[in-house]
Amino acid sequence: MFRRRLPGMCLAAVCAATWMLGEPPSPPPQAGDAAAAPAPIKIGGITVSGSFRTREEDWNWFKGDTGDNTYLYSGNLFRLAFSQSLESVDWQLELGVPFLLALPDQAVAAGTQGQLGLGATYYLSNSKSQYSAMVFAKQGYVRFHNLGGSAGQSLKIGRFEFLDGSEVTPKNATLAALKRDRVNQRLIGNFGWADVQRSFDGMQYLDSQPGGTFTFVGAIPTRGVFQTNGWGETNTGFGYAAYTKPWGTGAHSAETRAMVIYYDDWRPVLKTDNRPLAARRGDLDNIRIETFGGHHLSALTTKAGTLDLLAWGVAQTGNWGRLTQRAYAVDLEGGFQPRILARLKPWLRGGYTNGSGDGNPNDQTHGTFFQILPTPRPFARFPFFNMENNRDLMGALILRPHKNVTTSSEFHALALSNPNDLWYSGGGAFQPWTFGYTGRAAGGAKSLANLWDTSVEWRMSRSITATGYFGYASGRAVMTAIYPKGKNGSLGYLEMAYKF
Repeated sequence: MFRRRLPGMCLAAVCAATWMLGEPPSPPPQAGDAAAAPAPIKIGGITVSGSFRTREEDWNWFKGDTGDNTYLYSGNLFRLAFSQSLESVDWQLELGVPFLLALPDQAVAAGTQGQLGLGATYYLSNSKSQYSAMVFAKQGYVRFHNLGGSAGQSLKIGRFEFLDGSEVTPKNATLAALKRDRVNQRLIGNFGWADVQRSFDGMQYLDSQPGGTFTFVGAIPTRGVFQTNGWGETNTGFGYAAYTKPWGTGAHSAETRAMVIYYDDWRPVLKTDNRPLAARRGDLDNIRIETFGGHHLSALTTKAGTLDLLAWGVAQTGNWGRLTQRAYAVDLEGGFQPRILARLKPWLRGGYTNGSGDGNPNDQTHGTFFQILPTPRPFARFPFFNMENNRDLMGALILRPHKNVTTSSEFHALALSNPNDLWYSGGGAFQPWTFGYTGRAAGGAKSLANLWDTSVEWRMSRSITATGYFGYASGRAVMTAIYPKGKNGSLGYLEMAYKF
């Protein structure tokens, strides 16, 4: 899989870093597990913690007419945090130090074929530099507790990370793993798989009571994700409000969340949609979109095993520049953990996801679902697609042969929801001058690709986690139309993460 060595690196160096967002589901670690958090470092009353993650990625993007679609590069992220918790207030200051090594400088093809994988995105986002690094404030906030004399109320102000849906962790282990990997950060996330990630400047109010939890966040996303300089902001903003309620006890547990998100993008940049170029150049008006919806999770334990159900859905209104926004997305999934093969603890899962597309580029309605500011990688482990104008029929087999080892194999049958729209990829704004989503026209084709992939996560100790992944995409009609010289692609990587 690995074709050439990076300068100054070897695979042994790759095999020595933190648990990665978006890897296969496994129950939350128990006391005594290798995955349990390491003991904190104390300097007086201040806690010092951090992590280092190194990953070597091997890309074989769909083959362009020009450009290099096969390459290796190394992405690395060091994080160092200082924090203190007092009776009525706590604070944290965290520095992020991303550094990228041996980025490809020829991985861009002309026209629709565009950037040939994320290596090209990193290269272009960092002033066409093959080596890039920066130190910036990843987080810096103050959080006030016990507001109004209520133990469940808190207010956080400053720069922080936020994942929509993560405000509440279910007590049921199945629901906790399902929510972590299949619900959280579908619309707003820190882009945790990226080598820079994103944070948010703003405030978060939380009111957690036994009957349910109310959350409000108002924030501006920072730069980052692919750009190593994460100091500035993106000239976009959002407001998020949600109420999450747990249900049931014992054998039957459930959770329901209702949410609303208002998103405003006031950057004067070219929008990515299916309109002709001239129409898009003439529309630099704000994107103002309201998103309404939520999710429901349920787990039922029987003599045969544990059944789980997931329903997630949203509708969108507002304005896409000068167009009216009317779009939706749904995700329906189910799983079963049978009591057979107890040594392997299998978990069988299947699901269907549909993000709407736009059928007419010349009318006054934008029908493409807009995914806002997500972390796409948990839902697209070979991240050449997202939820926009996409249909995804998915199946997965998860095995847990040891409390510290999890494997996951997935299959995705991917197609465009509407062939008159584009094939979209990306995860939202990360620079003021770059839209954050790309779209490629497929000339009326609909079937995108079949994706097979597998991953192994080994939680070696309290501090060290190793992850390996390989995904292969067999291109269908869309890929054949865009990449006639090579419609198939693959991604493999090795990652090590170290926490302290």
